[in-house]
Amino acid sequence: MMKKRWMVAISICLLTACAVSPTGRKQLILMGNSQVAEMGLTSFNQIKEKEKISTDPKTNQFVQCVADAVTRVIPPQYAASNPGKWEVVVFDSKEVNAFALPGGRIGVYTGILNVTQNQDQLAAVIGHEISHVLAQHSNERLSQSTVANLGMNAANEILKNTANGATAMAALGLGVQYGVLMPYSREHESEADILGVDLMAMAGFDPRESIKLWRTMAAQSQGNTPLEILSTHPSDQTRINQLQSLMPKVMPVYQQAISSGIRPHCTG
Repeated sequence: MMKKRWMVAISICLLTACAVSPTGRKQLILMGNSQVAEMGLTSFNQIKEKEKISTDPKTNQFVQCVADAVTRVIPPQYAASNPGKWEVVVFDSKEVNAFALPGGRIGVYTGILNVTQNQDQLAAVIGHEISHVLAQHSNERLSQSTVANLGMNAANEILKNTANGATAMAALGLGVQYGVLMPYSREHESEADILGVDLMAMAGFDPRESIKLWRTMAAQSQGNTPLEILSTHPSDQTRINQLQSLMPKVMPVYQQAISSGIRPHCTG
């Protein structure tokens, strides 16, 4: 009987899609934000135990400055998934990677600082990553997995059994070194690009630099092993074309920010 009730509830959610993403796309959202945030915290703590944390003051100050500038302009409509204060940790690693987790956690690897050429390009990376959180992509992936397993009991098992496992990290979209089997879909990536470039523009970072960044990363990966961040973030001409198409919309946002005196000065 209980299973039937859950099946009915899930069917209703499927019919109504439960939620709408910031770009107007229908989403299935079944998990509570607190549950997903707890998964984010658990995974983040595990990564901090495993990876070497950078103690270089200049590097940490630079990354923190960019992250603060981007998170400071998150619009009120993201209140449900925006913790307000984001914890930022810089990992001393050659990995070209960065991520953000539900509950307000941002991880940046020093390797990506060798690819990003300025504060604007780092803002493009951070804006993209936190957009996954703001758009509740992790919650959506978990919800889809729940439906696939026919019932909320399956969701409880996921949350219980992955507190210390790789599946939680997979659901949160972390890099392949953490056992990811389910990278974010191209739909999620496209949405994060749209939201991310808008965020960086509102924060006073030049959105045109996002195009230069992805061109650089795509060029560095040609004929070689793909950069770590590209294992879950496909950088192809389609992505670059989409970013270019967004410029007429986001450049006025950037210019308005500059006119209002919003222009970060982060140096690394």
